[in-house]
Amino acid sequence: MSVKLLANENFPLQSVRVLRAAGHDVLAICEHAPGITDSEVLALAASQQRWILTFDRDYGELIFARGLPPPPALIYLKLASYRPQEPGQLVLQLLTLDTPLAGCFITLDNDGLRKRPLPSA
Repeated sequence: MSVKLLANENFPLQSVRVLRAAGHDVLAICEHAPGITDSEVLALAASQQRWILTFDRDYGELIFARGLPPPPALIYLKLASYRPQEPGQLVLQLLTLDTPLAGCFITLDNDGLRKRPLPSA
């Protein structure tokens, strides 16, 4: 599955490179617009129809509690420890699964994944 991705500023650049090498269109905030707020990242992802990749749990509150428009999907990585390329490798594995991911808030941690439907925009 090839989707447009938006790597939040806390997503390692080495992992961005892993995803790009696999053919994915990845916009990295650290390259494009460092320092923008989470609300601005969310708005950018929604306007460009990009899935967010992040280690920041605040997006759940922005989407579910504050009602900001969601992106097409969000992958929240909650890993205890990792090497810089590992998040990208995990996302690649996730994108090959035969399970619908679009329209979901996906939590990826050391125990596997959980997904929750995103509210309608």
